[in-house]
Amino acid sequence: MAAYRLHCFAQSGNAYKVALMLSACGLDWEPVLVRFFDGATRDAVWRQDVNAMGEVPVLEHEGRRLSQSGAILTYLARRTGQFAATNEDEELDILRWILFDNHKFTSYFATHRFMLSLAGKPADPAVLSFLRGRVDGALSLVDKHLSQTPFLVAGRPTIADMSIAGYMFYPQTETGYDIEAGYPHLHAWRERMAALPGWKAPYDMMPDALPAA
Repeated sequence: MAAYRLHCFAQSGNAYKVALMLSACGLDWEPVLVRFFDGATRDAVWRQDVNAMGEVPVLEHEGRRLSQSGAILTYLARRTGQFAATNEDEELDILRWILFDNHKFTSYFATHRFMLSLAGKPADPAVLSFLRGRVDGALSLVDKHLSQTPFLVAGRPTIADMSIAGYMFYPQTETGYDIEAGYPHLHAWRERMAALPGWKAPYDMMPDALPAA
């Protein structure tokens, strides 16, 4: 059994944040498929045994079972010393970006993508339009920031970048966003992230949870 076991599925960008971190750190890990689209995370037994919050990712390591990507990334940075802060100012700046990601960047982008491509039913155009406005604002903010620095904090990759990366490598046909054309600095950052050791795209990193046809 691998030292780290990650409960995940390929469609989850939040799980991808942790999978990317594990891989980039060169850690011994294995994915544990969560059949999200078959209702696994809504199952009472799964919530009792894996995560009461009904979410992925969940990381098992040395008797711990950790949930919430930001907490897991922090744990891995502290354990390995990789992609970590080197002082209090960096630590607070990393936390600032992780909180922004969870509240405004990933949250809106992931919801827009899910409703557009994965919900299994046509999305309400008004809802999509609302979400797209929020996504556009978040992407523009990060794009502007990355026009001045190669990575989010301290000019080097940290877990803040791992967090922001969660949904940035899914195909345009799925997300409805052409990042390269619309957000060139964010796209250049994506290329720098993809050059990290161990990088793979989400569908190459984790098992697919879509039901078999």
